[in-house]
Amino acid sequence: MTVSLGIPVLPGRTPAGLPPRPAGARGLIDRYDREATDLRVSLTDRCNLRCTYCMPAEGLPALPRDQALSADEIVRLVGIAVRELGVRQVRFTGGEPLLRADLVDIITRCAALEPRPEISLTTNAIGLAERAETLRAAGLDRVNVSLDSLHAATFAQLTRRPFLERVLKGVDAAAAAGLGPIKINAVLLPGVNDHEAPELVAWALRNGHELRFIEQMPLDADHTWSRDSMITAADVHRLVGERFTLERAQEPRDGAPAERFVARGRAGDDLGLEGTVGIIASVTEPFCADCRRVRLTSEGSVRSCLFSHTETGLRDTLRAGADDQALADLWRDAMWAKPAGHGLDDPSFVQPARSMSAIGG
Repeated sequence: MTVSLGIPVLPGRTPAGLPPRPAGARGLIDRYDREATDLRVSLTDRCNLRCTYCMPAEGLPALPRDQALSADEIVRLVGIAVRELGVRQVRFTGGEPLLRADLVDIITRCAALEPRPEISLTTNAIGLAERAETLRAAGLDRVNVSLDSLHAATFAQLTRRPFLERVLKGVDAAAAAGLGPIKINAVLLPGVNDHEAPELVAWALRNGHELRFIEQMPLDADHTWSRDSMITAADVHRLVGERFTLERAQEPRDGAPAERFVARGRAGDDLGLEGTVGIIASVTEPFCADCRRVRLTSEGSVRSCLFSHTETGLRDTLRAGADDQALADLWRDAMWAKPAGHGLDDPSFVQPARSMSAIGG
Protein backbone atom coordinates (compact mmCIF):
# COMPACT_ATOMS: atom_id res chain seq x y z
CA MET A 1 0.00 0.00 0.00
CA THR A 2 1.05 3.65 -0.14
CA VAL A 3 0.88 6.67 2.10
CA SER A 4 0.41 10.30 1.10
CA LEU A 5 2.70 11.63 -1.65
CA GLY A 6 3.13 8.14 -3.05
CA ILE A 7 5.82 6.88 -0.66
CA PRO A 8 5.86 3.07 -0.69
CA VAL A 9 5.27 1.52 2.72
CA LEU A 10 7.04 -1.78 3.20
CA PRO A 11 5.42 -4.60 5.12
CA GLY A 12 7.12 -5.39 8.39
CA ARG A 13 9.62 -7.91 7.25
CA THR A 14 13.22 -7.96 6.11
CA PRO A 15 13.31 -7.29 2.34
CA ALA A 16 14.39 -10.12 0.09
CA GLY A 17 18.14 -10.30 -0.45
CA LEU A 18 19.10 -9.04 3.00
CA PRO A 19 20.66 -11.32 5.59
CA PRO A 20 18.24 -12.12 8.40
CA ARG A 21 18.21 -9.89 11.44
CA PRO A 22 20.14 -11.56 14.31
CA ALA A 23 17.86 -13.40 16.68
CA GLY A 24 17.71 -11.85 20.13
CA ALA A 25 18.94 -8.39 19.06
CA ARG A 26 16.86 -5.97 21.14
CA GLY A 27 17.92 -2.54 19.93
CA LEU A 28 17.42 -0.77 16.62
CA ILE A 29 20.54 -2.11 14.95
CA ASP A 30 21.35 -2.25 11.26
CA ARG A 31 23.65 -4.34 9.08
CA TYR A 32 26.50 -1.85 9.56
CA ASP A 33 26.63 -2.18 13.35
CA ARG A 34 24.91 1.16 13.97
CA GLU A 35 22.28 1.45 16.67
CA ALA A 36 19.56 4.11 16.62
CA THR A 37 18.99 5.63 20.05
CA ASP A 38 17.68 9.05 18.91
CA LEU A 39 14.02 9.08 17.83
CA ARG A 40 12.54 12.00 15.86
CA VAL A 41 8.74 12.01 16.01
CA SER A 42 6.78 14.22 13.62
CA LEU A 43 3.57 15.34 15.33
CA THR A 44 2.07 17.05 12.29
CA ASP A 45 2.83 17.93 8.69
CA ARG A 46 1.16 21.33 9.11
CA CYS A 47 3.23 24.50 9.50
CA ASN A 48 2.49 28.21 9.92
CA LEU A 49 5.53 29.26 7.86
CA ARG A 50 6.28 28.72 4.18
CA CYS A 51 10.07 28.60 4.13
CA THR A 52 11.33 28.78 0.56
CA TYR A 53 13.73 25.83 1.02
CA CYS A 54 10.98 23.61 2.43
CA MET A 55 7.44 24.40 1.26
CA PRO A 56 5.78 26.05 -1.74
CA ALA A 57 4.12 29.43 -1.21
CA GLU A 58 0.64 27.87 -1.29
CA GLY A 59 1.60 25.17 1.21
CA LEU A 60 1.03 21.44 0.85
CA PRO A 61 -2.09 19.28 1.26
CA ALA A 62 -2.46 18.39 4.92
CA LEU A 63 -2.67 14.80 6.06
CA PRO A 64 -6.29 13.91 6.93
CA ARG A 65 -6.64 13.92 10.70
CA ASP A 66 -7.85 10.33 10.87
CA GLN A 67 -4.61 9.23 9.18
CA ALA A 68 -2.40 11.04 11.69
CA LEU A 69 -1.38 9.32 14.90
CA SER A 70 -3.43 10.20 17.95
CA ALA A 71 -1.83 11.21 21.23
CA ASP A 72 -2.46 7.71 22.61
CA GLU A 73 -0.80 6.12 19.57
CA ILE A 74 2.20 8.44 19.75
CA VAL A 75 2.75 7.75 23.44
CA ARG A 76 2.41 4.02 22.88
CA LEU A 77 4.97 3.96 20.06
CA VAL A 78 7.39 6.18 21.96
CA GLY A 79 6.96 3.87 24.94
CA ILE A 80 7.84 0.85 22.81
CA ALA A 81 10.90 2.67 21.48
CA VAL A 82 12.07 3.54 24.99
CA ARG A 83 11.26 0.29 26.81
CA GLU A 84 11.90 -2.27 24.09
CA LEU A 85 14.24 -0.69 21.56
CA GLY A 86 16.81 1.28 23.54
CA VAL A 87 15.82 4.80 22.50
CA ARG A 88 17.21 7.39 24.91
CA GLN A 89 16.43 10.67 23.18
CA VAL A 90 13.06 11.73 21.78
CA ARG A 91 12.65 14.89 19.74
CA PHE A 92 9.23 16.08 18.65
CA THR A 93 9.18 17.79 15.27
CA GLY A 94 6.76 18.76 12.52
CA GLY A 95 5.80 20.57 10.38
CA GLU A 96 5.38 22.75 13.43
CA PRO A 97 4.75 20.71 16.59
CA LEU A 98 3.32 23.67 18.51
CA LEU A 99 0.27 23.35 16.25
CA ARG A 100 -0.71 20.14 18.07
CA ALA A 101 -3.32 21.12 20.63
CA ASP A 102 -2.46 18.02 22.67
CA LEU A 103 1.31 18.68 22.73
CA VAL A 104 1.44 19.20 26.50
CA ASP A 105 -0.40 15.92 27.10
CA ILE A 106 1.99 14.04 24.79
CA ILE A 107 5.07 15.46 26.50
CA THR A 108 3.69 14.85 29.99
CA ARG A 109 3.02 11.20 29.26
CA CYS A 110 6.32 10.60 27.49
CA ALA A 111 8.20 12.24 30.36
CA ALA A 112 6.58 9.69 32.70
CA LEU A 113 8.03 6.74 30.78
CA GLU A 114 10.60 4.49 32.44
CA PRO A 115 13.41 4.82 31.68
CA ARG A 116 12.73 8.50 31.13
CA PRO A 117 14.04 9.70 27.75
CA GLU A 118 15.54 13.13 27.14
CA ILE A 119 12.74 15.10 25.46
CA SER A 120 13.34 17.99 23.08
CA LEU A 121 11.35 19.96 20.54
CA THR A 122 12.27 21.41 17.16
CA THR A 123 10.11 24.46 16.54
CA ASN A 124 9.88 27.76 14.70
CA ALA A 125 9.00 29.28 18.12
CA ILE A 126 5.84 31.01 16.90
CA GLY A 127 3.58 30.74 19.95
CA LEU A 128 6.38 29.47 22.18
CA ALA A 129 6.36 32.65 24.29
CA GLU A 130 2.90 31.74 25.58
CA ARG A 131 3.66 28.04 26.15
CA ALA A 132 7.30 27.74 27.23
CA GLU A 133 6.62 27.56 30.98
CA THR A 134 3.81 25.04 30.53
CA LEU A 135 5.93 22.84 28.28
CA ARG A 136 8.81 22.93 30.74
CA ALA A 137 6.48 21.93 33.57
CA ALA A 138 5.16 19.07 31.41
CA GLY A 139 8.67 17.61 31.09
CA LEU A 140 10.21 19.20 28.00
CA ASP A 141 13.97 19.43 28.50
CA ARG A 142 15.11 21.77 25.72
CA VAL A 143 14.27 23.27 22.34
CA ASN A 144 15.85 23.70 18.93
CA VAL A 145 14.59 26.80 17.15
CA SER A 146 14.73 27.39 13.40
CA LEU A 147 15.85 30.97 12.72
CA ASP A 148 17.60 32.01 9.50
CA SER A 149 17.70 35.79 9.85
CA LEU A 150 17.58 38.55 12.45
CA HIS A 151 16.18 41.08 9.96
CA ALA A 152 12.44 41.37 9.51
CA ALA A 153 12.54 41.85 5.74
CA THR A 154 14.88 38.92 5.15
CA PHE A 155 12.93 36.72 7.56
CA ALA A 156 9.73 37.52 5.68
CA GLN A 157 11.43 36.80 2.35
CA LEU A 158 12.61 33.40 3.56
CA THR A 159 9.49 32.31 5.43
CA ARG A 160 6.83 34.27 3.52
CA ARG A 161 5.48 35.38 6.91
CA PRO A 162 6.13 38.56 9.01
CA PHE A 163 6.68 36.76 12.32
CA LEU A 164 10.29 37.52 13.33
CA GLU A 165 9.37 39.31 16.56
CA ARG A 166 7.18 36.40 17.65
CA VAL A 167 10.08 34.00 17.05
CA LEU A 168 12.52 36.13 19.04
CA LYS A 169 10.04 36.43 21.93
CA GLY A 170 9.65 32.65 21.84
CA VAL A 171 13.41 32.14 22.08
CA ASP A 172 13.62 34.53 25.04
CA ALA A 173 10.71 32.79 26.79
CA ALA A 174 12.31 29.38 26.27
CA ALA A 175 15.54 30.61 27.83
CA ALA A 176 13.67 32.10 30.79
CA ALA A 177 11.81 28.81 31.28
CA GLY A 178 15.05 26.83 31.42
CA LEU A 179 14.59 25.01 28.10
CA GLY A 180 18.29 25.09 27.35
CA PRO A 181 20.79 24.79 25.99
CA ILE A 182 18.83 26.37 23.17
CA LYS A 183 20.10 25.43 19.74
CA ILE A 184 19.39 27.79 16.87
CA ASN A 185 19.17 26.12 13.44
CA ALA A 186 20.03 28.34 10.48
CA VAL A 187 20.02 27.57 6.77
CA LEU A 188 21.99 29.99 4.58
CA LEU A 189 20.91 30.75 1.03
CA PRO A 190 23.24 32.49 -1.42
CA GLY A 191 22.43 36.14 -2.01
CA VAL A 192 19.65 36.07 0.59
CA ASN A 193 21.03 35.64 4.11
CA ASP A 194 24.53 34.18 3.70
CA HIS A 195 26.09 37.55 4.55
CA GLU A 196 24.34 37.40 7.94
CA ALA A 197 26.35 34.39 9.15
CA PRO A 198 28.73 36.40 11.41
CA GLU A 199 25.83 38.45 12.80
CA LEU A 200 23.91 35.29 13.68
CA VAL A 201 26.99 33.92 15.47
CA ALA A 202 27.45 37.14 17.47
CA TRP A 203 23.76 37.22 18.48
CA ALA A 204 23.79 33.57 19.55
CA LEU A 205 26.97 33.92 21.59
CA ARG A 206 25.73 37.07 23.34
CA ASN A 207 22.54 35.28 24.35
CA GLY A 208 24.16 31.99 25.37
CA HIS A 209 22.66 29.93 22.53
CA GLU A 210 24.37 27.37 20.32
CA LEU A 211 24.05 28.27 16.65
CA ARG A 212 24.06 25.42 14.13
CA PHE A 213 24.41 26.10 10.43
CA ILE A 214 22.68 23.43 8.35
CA GLU A 215 23.56 22.84 4.73
CA GLN A 216 20.49 23.11 2.54
CA MET A 217 19.36 19.59 1.71
CA PRO A 218 17.40 18.23 -1.27
CA LEU A 219 14.16 18.04 0.70
CA ASP A 220 12.26 21.04 -0.66
CA ALA A 221 8.76 20.51 -1.98
CA ASP A 222 9.47 22.55 -5.13
CA HIS A 223 12.52 20.37 -5.97
CA THR A 224 14.62 23.43 -6.82
CA TRP A 225 17.65 22.40 -4.73
CA SER A 226 20.96 22.50 -6.56
CA ARG A 227 24.31 21.34 -5.28
CA ASP A 228 26.00 24.07 -7.31
CA SER A 229 24.16 26.92 -5.59
CA MET A 230 24.07 25.75 -1.97
CA ILE A 231 26.10 27.28 0.85
CA THR A 232 28.50 24.55 1.99
CA ALA A 233 30.29 23.95 5.27
CA ALA A 234 33.43 25.37 3.67
CA ASP A 235 31.48 28.53 2.79
CA VAL A 236 30.28 28.81 6.40
CA HIS A 237 33.87 28.68 7.64
CA ARG A 238 34.80 31.43 5.21
CA LEU A 239 31.83 33.64 6.07
CA VAL A 240 32.07 33.25 9.84
CA GLY A 241 35.85 33.61 9.67
CA GLU A 242 35.44 37.25 8.73
CA ARG A 243 34.74 38.02 12.41
CA PHE A 244 35.37 34.82 14.41
CA THR A 245 37.94 32.09 14.69
CA LEU A 246 36.55 28.56 14.64
CA GLU A 247 38.52 25.88 16.47
CA ARG A 248 37.28 22.30 16.41
CA ALA A 249 35.84 21.34 19.82
CA GLN A 250 37.73 18.73 21.81
CA GLU A 251 34.80 16.63 23.01
CA PRO A 252 33.92 13.62 20.84
CA ARG A 253 31.10 14.03 18.35
CA ASP A 254 29.45 10.87 19.67
CA GLY A 255 27.03 10.40 16.80
CA ALA A 256 25.75 14.00 16.77
CA PRO A 257 24.86 15.44 13.36
CA ALA A 258 26.67 18.72 14.09
CA GLU A 259 30.43 19.07 14.09
CA ARG A 260 31.07 21.54 16.89
CA PHE A 261 33.54 24.41 16.98
CA VAL A 262 34.60 26.95 19.59
CA ALA A 263 33.97 30.40 18.14
CA ARG A 264 35.93 33.41 19.42
CA GLY A 265 35.51 37.02 18.37
CA ARG A 266 38.42 38.53 16.48
CA ALA A 267 38.11 42.26 17.15
CA GLY A 268 35.94 45.20 18.12
CA ASP A 269 32.58 44.43 19.69
CA ASP A 270 33.18 40.72 19.10
CA LEU A 271 36.21 40.57 21.39
CA GLY A 272 35.44 38.46 24.44
CA LEU A 273 32.59 36.62 22.72
CA GLU A 274 33.10 32.88 22.93
CA GLY A 275 30.88 29.85 22.59
CA THR A 276 29.98 26.83 20.53
CA VAL A 277 28.92 26.84 16.91
CA GLY A 278 27.90 23.70 15.05
CA ILE A 279 27.89 22.87 11.36
CA ILE A 280 25.65 20.12 9.99
CA ALA A 281 27.15 19.25 6.62
CA SER A 282 24.86 16.46 5.48
CA VAL A 283 25.68 17.06 1.82
CA THR A 284 29.40 17.81 1.63
CA GLU A 285 30.65 16.02 4.76
CA PRO A 286 28.13 13.22 5.41
CA PHE A 287 28.16 11.47 8.78
CA CYS A 288 26.14 8.39 7.82
CA ALA A 289 28.74 6.00 9.26
CA ASP A 290 27.81 7.05 12.80
CA CYS A 291 24.12 7.86 12.31
CA ARG A 292 22.05 7.01 15.39
CA ARG A 293 18.68 8.45 14.34
CA VAL A 294 15.34 6.96 13.36
CA ARG A 295 12.25 8.88 12.32
CA LEU A 296 8.55 8.30 12.87
CA THR A 297 6.27 10.28 10.56
CA SER A 298 3.03 11.87 11.68
CA GLU A 299 1.03 8.99 10.17
CA GLY A 300 3.13 6.37 11.95
CA SER A 301 5.70 5.24 9.38
CA VAL A 302 9.31 4.45 10.22
CA ARG A 303 12.01 6.08 8.10
CA SER A 304 15.46 4.64 8.71
CA CYS A 305 17.09 7.50 6.79
CA LEU A 306 16.02 11.09 6.16
CA PHE A 307 16.48 10.49 2.42
CA SER A 308 14.66 7.16 2.22
CA HIS A 309 12.33 6.36 -0.65
CA THR A 310 10.54 3.71 1.38
CA GLU A 311 8.89 3.60 4.78
CA THR A 312 7.63 0.88 7.07
CA GLY A 313 4.12 1.55 8.32
CA LEU A 314 3.28 0.85 11.98
CA ARG A 315 -0.06 2.64 12.26
CA ASP A 316 -2.28 0.09 10.52
CA THR A 317 -0.68 -2.80 12.40
CA LEU A 318 -1.14 -0.91 15.66
CA ARG A 319 -4.79 -0.16 14.88
CA ALA A 320 -5.36 -3.80 13.94
CA GLY A 321 -4.60 -4.75 17.55
CA ALA A 322 -0.95 -5.84 17.43
CA ASP A 323 0.85 -6.16 20.75
CA ASP A 324 3.97 -4.22 21.68
CA GLN A 325 6.32 -7.05 20.77
CA ALA A 326 4.93 -7.34 17.24
CA LEU A 327 5.29 -3.60 16.71
CA ALA A 328 8.83 -3.65 18.09
CA ASP A 329 9.77 -6.44 15.68
CA LEU A 330 8.39 -4.51 12.69
CA TRP A 331 10.44 -1.52 13.80
CA ARG A 332 13.58 -3.66 14.18
CA ASP A 333 13.12 -5.07 10.68
CA ALA A 334 12.80 -1.56 9.25
CA MET A 335 16.08 -0.48 10.81
CA TRP A 336 17.89 -3.69 9.83
CA ALA A 337 17.26 -2.72 6.20
CA LYS A 338 18.78 0.76 6.62
CA PRO A 339 21.20 1.60 3.77
CA ALA A 340 24.87 2.34 4.39
CA GLY A 341 24.45 5.99 3.44
CA HIS A 342 22.07 8.52 1.96
CA GLY A 343 23.70 8.39 -1.48
CA LEU A 344 23.87 12.15 -2.12
CA ASP A 345 27.27 11.71 -3.73
CA ASP A 346 25.93 9.16 -6.19
CA PRO A 347 25.18 10.66 -9.63
CA SER A 348 22.01 8.57 -9.72
CA PHE A 349 20.65 10.11 -6.47
CA VAL A 350 16.97 10.96 -6.68
CA GLN A 351 15.41 13.42 -4.26
CA PRO A 352 12.74 11.87 -2.00
CA ALA A 353 9.15 12.72 -2.90
CA ARG A 354 8.45 13.96 0.60
CA SER A 355 9.63 17.38 1.70
CA MET A 356 11.09 18.01 5.14
CA SER A 357 7.75 19.30 6.45
CA ALA A 358 6.14 15.95 5.65
CA ILE A 359 9.00 13.86 7.03
CA GLY A 360 9.80 15.67 10.26
CA GLY A 361 13.34 16.80 11.10
